[in-house]
Amino acid sequence: STLPVNPGNPRADVPAARNLCRCDTMSRMGINRAGTLLLVLFTLSAPWVLPLLVDSFWVDIYSEILIWSLLAASVNLLFGYVGLLSFGQALFFGIGMYGVAVGVAKFGLGFWPAFGLGVGLSTAMAVVAGALAVRLTWHYFAIITVVFSLIFYFVALSWKPVTGGDDGLPFSVPEIISIGDFELSITNPDVQYFFIVLMVGACYLLMDRIIKSPLGRAFITVRENDTRAALIGLNVYLIRLSAFVLAGFVAGVGGALFAFFGRYASASYMFYHVSGEAVVWAIIGGVGTLFGPIVGTGLLIVLREELSHVWDHYLLLVGVAVIVVVIFAPRGLGGIYTALVARLARESRSDKGDGQ
Repeated sequence: STLPVNPGNPRADVPAARNLCRCDTMSRMGINRAGTLLLVLFTLSAPWVLPLLVDSFWVDIYSEILIWSLLAASVNLLFGYVGLLSFGQALFFGIGMYGVAVGVAKFGLGFWPAFGLGVGLSTAMAVVAGALAVRLTWHYFAIITVVFSLIFYFVALSWKPVTGGDDGLPFSVPEIISIGDFELSITNPDVQYFFIVLMVGACYLLMDRIIKSPLGRAFITVRENDTRAALIGLNVYLIRLSAFVLAGFVAGVGGALFAFFGRYASASYMFYHVSGEAVVWAIIGGVGTLFGPIVGTGLLIVLREELSHVWDHYLLLVGVAVIVVVIFAPRGLGGIYTALVARLARESRSDKGDGQ
């Protein structure tokens, strides 16, 4: 439906247009909040709900999905919000893993110091790599991120006394808290699950706050047109570097969590094909959306778990699914969800208009 137009006083219709836009925005926010609430409720109840519906090992699979979604989210931050496609995020994921494993196995650190070491090292590496990488764009940026990933992959393989080389580096998990006789450890499955949920949730909350902040709007401005962004006074280099460091931090948290989850660190997780998987997860889920990485990661990991028992070449089917989504839903599943929310908001607005 179109807005009524008053030829004698065109400005008279401006408040009506603003009210309709405001109602449309509020409807979208309400639907998005409901969807977020459902996701949060499912995540909090998964240890009890999933065993009633499927095998209990799916709780661990969901934990793994949450962890890996942070790697996809780090890709999404760069590609979806700044327009930089990175194939090197596995570097920061792997350094986060090794920071934890080396800290516990070699230095005898406790839980939180080892966790901080892993995240700190990955963030520091993001500062160093980003200072060089964000000077480039397009395929040059993608290539240099692959190069960084390969360099440290081979360093991890060859530095066997520290990293374990091909064998990796196993370790025993220290307690999260130990006060007298009271101990809290992730060897307890429920404690492990909710610790992962807490850390992943904190990362997504941080990303949500940054995306909605002036810095997040600067990310999008640079993505849309970096030349115009520079002309209006934005420091494009520092904005891209900030996004790169934030993405490295998020990937590092994911790597540290995965090290505690598997009690193990391996150089194989630093290889660029792991970054390639994260890119696919982000694209399938929908780049430029907050929860798209969770959706894409969850869908493809579930497909992997289900199809791998049926057919050894299941990756062919996964590849077909990816091609179909890219062709028919170029904005990913998150884009489909956004379009549906917009449609529901319009229908709700028209129903209210008809009722009046």
